[in-house]
Amino acid sequence: MADYSTYSDADLTELLRTGDRVAFTEIYNRYKLILHNHAWNKTRNNVEAQDAIQEVFSNLWTKREIIQIGSNLSGYLYTSVRNHILNLFAKKEVQEKYIHSIHHFAQQKTALTDHRVRESMLRDAIEKEIAELPPRMREVFELSRKQHLSHKEIAAIMGTTEQTVKKQVSKALKHLRTKLGLMQYIYLLWLLKH
Repeated sequence: MADYSTYSDADLTELLRTGDRVAFTEIYNRYKLILHNHAWNKTRNNVEAQDAIQEVFSNLWTKREIIQIGSNLSGYLYTSVRNHILNLFAKKEVQEKYIHSIHHFAQQKTALTDHRVRESMLRDAIEKEIAELPPRMREVFELSRKQHLSHKEIAAIMGTTEQTVKKQVSKALKHLRTKLGLMQYIYLLWLLKH
């Protein structure tokens, strides 16, 4: 049996093209440590470096009949490792951007959902307190704040004076401010303006 360790890279490449497994093994043994060091220097990660080497040698074997190595086997192998690592970095960057966008979307959706739940709860609390106002006061308040009618218009509808309407609205707001607390009251005022 021939001593493949004495063969040149060009000779090993030609034997590799014919499917010579011993030539492939010699190429692997000759370059695996150097390529691993090269890959590790680029990635600073042993697993990624090992994956790069396995991928490069796997492609070397499966594409042995069609690859254009030329007379520079070491250059071809170094370039293959570099390209694999660049692709790995690009893939990682895309994955990180995707994960970041999903995380950002989830946070926004959670915040939006939380905001909507709180808003719904506030609306319910406000509506409950408005419903508990005395009937005439509630009617005046709703015409003023929900229908956006003036005190004069409300007085005409209800057959009372503007002064009475003004007092009823004032009493309703005072009652709601007391029942709802400051934050809910501010929210009520904001809701009524929109």
